[in-house]
Amino acid sequence: MREQEFIPNKYSNSINKGQVTWQSPSNIALIKYWGKKANQIPANPSLSFTLNNCKTTTRLEFQKKSKNSNNFDFELFFEGKRKDEFKPKIQQFFKRIEEYCPFLKDYSFQIYTENSFPHSSGIASSASGMSALALCVMSLEKELNPDITTEFFNRKASFLARLGSGSACRSIEGKLIEWGAHKSFPESSDLYGMQYEFEVAEVFKTFQDTILLVDKGQKQVSSSVGHNLMHGHPFAEARFAQAHSNLEQLKQVFASGNLEEFIEIVESEALTLHAMMMSSNPYFILMKPNTLQIINKIWDFRESTKTSVCFTLDAGANVHVLYPEKDKEKVLEFIKNELVGYCEKEKYICDHVGEGAEKLGAAD
Repeated sequence: MREQEFIPNKYSNSINKGQVTWQSPSNIALIKYWGKKANQIPANPSLSFTLNNCKTTTRLEFQKKSKNSNNFDFELFFEGKRKDEFKPKIQQFFKRIEEYCPFLKDYSFQIYTENSFPHSSGIASSASGMSALALCVMSLEKELNPDITTEFFNRKASFLARLGSGSACRSIEGKLIEWGAHKSFPESSDLYGMQYEFEVAEVFKTFQDTILLVDKGQKQVSSSVGHNLMHGHPFAEARFAQAHSNLEQLKQVFASGNLEEFIEIVESEALTLHAMMMSSNPYFILMKPNTLQIINKIWDFRESTKTSVCFTLDAGANVHVLYPEKDKEKVLEFIKNELVGYCEKEKYICDHVGEGAEKLGAAD
């Protein structure tokens, strides 16, 4: 689909007030997206597991204005408390999507949002948060245009979410989402994420992700700044080519169920992501000493037990421990015995591959 197809014609319905609630998960990229062009367009394709337990619940209440207005009118409440410091990001999001959702200035909104994980846990909430809000906005649009199909609804929700946070476009559906144009994925697009439609071995459909919370502090360099440092990066083009190649290889791995090759690709992607940070100008390091301790412990455990456990990293210090469901008991015992000591206050979150966002309340 082209960008212009998301610009609506006149709406067939009208609605004065109502509310809708969506619950949307976070995701963890296996093939990493790092570097972007204008309008949140990725410099390379990515592929992610949709998570199940780490999610944001957002309720959008709306009331049609009595007079025309040239402003976005909304109040934001996070976990029951007004959060004016979050408003600039929502203001920017509404401004970016106004062309595609021209009704936004016709309503006053109350946005109530909360996470299933602690806000200070070090888990990025932008993917789950912006996708949940995008889905709420799309539910209002569907009230205005009931003819919208489910496929169009999901694609436009992903398209809108991307304009709030790039990775948010991968949180609409599950279990595997591909985002970014790639020659081996004919329907792939830079504009939105799509469900992975090729063969997937059973072992990957129930994969586990235990997130070790190494550092819950604010990152010294934001992801947005880090993405921008890929412009002019000496290794940028090689990295983008590597992502294309790894995605091609992972397609074969998913079909075959080859866990050794899966581990090799996923860990290489994680380390390459951080290598790009360490070789940018200015350079920076988001891993912490305990991140490296955990990685070495995982390598030792995998070698000694022949268990198919591996790690991946987001743009931070936390470690995502990935493993098949059949090894859950053994790996959790390993985590409790050997890894929790490297986590801040011994905190970790158990998650697994999920099915995507869920609508909890209807507009009325």
